[in-house]
Amino acid sequence: MTLDTTLLPALLGLLTGLSLIIAIGAQNAYVLRLGIEGRARLILPIVLVCAVSDAVLITAGVLGIGAVISAAPVALVIIRIVGSGFLIVYGLFAAWRAVHPKALVAAEVKTSPTLRVAITTMVALTWLNPHVYLDTVIFLGSVANQQGVDERWWWAGGAVAGSFLWFFALGFGARLLRPFFARPSSWRLLDAFIAVVMLTLGIRMAIGV
Repeated sequence: MTLDTTLLPALLGLLTGLSLIIAIGAQNAYVLRLGIEGRARLILPIVLVCAVSDAVLITAGVLGIGAVISAAPVALVIIRIVGSGFLIVYGLFAAWRAVHPKALVAAEVKTSPTLRVAITTMVALTWLNPHVYLDTVIFLGSVANQQGVDERWWWAGGAVAGSFLWFFALGFGARLLRPFFARPSSWRLLDAFIAVVMLTLGIRMAIGV
């Protein structure tokens, strides 16, 4: 093996994966909020759920599961309906928090979810999003399989590494914003932003855009 068949595909996979993951979405918005609260017991499991889910989906794409998903559009429709409802409800809760903001200390005590709730929410945000199957399984899987029999796994490994890198950086780096979020007005801005993201994604998903 040479660098052209190992390092280069891995680097391309890393950059392609990051280009999809970094875009603002439901996962990133939720991780950001938990990261600002600075609770390590929640952040580590949450970022692992995100990154491991991406790893499973990318691997499925490389193995050709994308063809199965493409052949079962009804499943994606069901996921889209359930997922859109979940996002809209979560967006409404975020909008309510934006109208009733709390300082950082109050937010930690009163609104920080339990570990079970946080993991369940992240699993839903990840696996009830039909775009994750289109982007991660079908798109990334098809690009990986264009790299060659051996190179595709290096490419997929790079994409998986990108997912781990991004979510860990977002989750554990968000705490640097804690001084700014000591004011209720800052939480109002964050929750208003999250509400817009969640409601926009939920409505777009509901109408099939």
